[in-house]
Amino acid sequence: MNGPLIVFYVFATVLVLSALRVITARNPVHAALFLVLCFFTAAAIWLLAYAEFLAITLILVYVGAVMVLFLFVVMMLDINFDKMREGFWKFLPVAGGVGFVMAFEMVLVLWTKVDMASMPARAAVPAGSNTKALGAVLYTDYLLPFELAAVVLLVAIVAAIALTLRRRKETKYQDPHDQLSANAGNRLKIVKDVK
Repeated sequence: MNGPLIVFYVFATVLVLSALRVITARNPVHAALFLVLCFFTAAAIWLLAYAEFLAITLILVYVGAVMVLFLFVVMMLDINFDKMREGFWKFLPVAGGVGFVMAFEMVLVLWTKVDMASMPARAAVPAGSNTKALGAVLYTDYLLPFELAAVVLLVAIVAAIALTLRRRKETKYQDPHDQLSANAGNRLKIVKDVK
């Protein structure tokens, strides 16, 4: 075994173990942090496949934005997770069946023999980096889906802010209009001591 293959197996093992911890962790914050570890190890595997742009995009978009947003929502909403877990075991047969079908499909993919001679010839790799080629395709052929994804992310951000924005009873608020309309006459009130 050569060095890159050993590194791949190390990252793949960490990825699988952290993915298992994502679904078995009781605390949702711990599950989110294990998911961050999954994203980092998946990015390392992308780097081994010489897909630098996809690796850095995975870290920037998912770890830097989506997971931070998810952690804010989990920590600010005060969700009673014990109440949500009450009916967990009644869905176990359905979840087990879906998991078995997915595992069976993965085994079929791994055991299927592919005849490389019958595959069509690969197109010539364009000059430059894969980032330049991906950008050229993204902003020409897939411009509309790219813009729609940006709008969906904007709506998700606004929805997350709307969900977490709430007024607390113990917090004191000031009206800016009252502050700006104040004058010297109503700021200070002198009370004479009457004895």
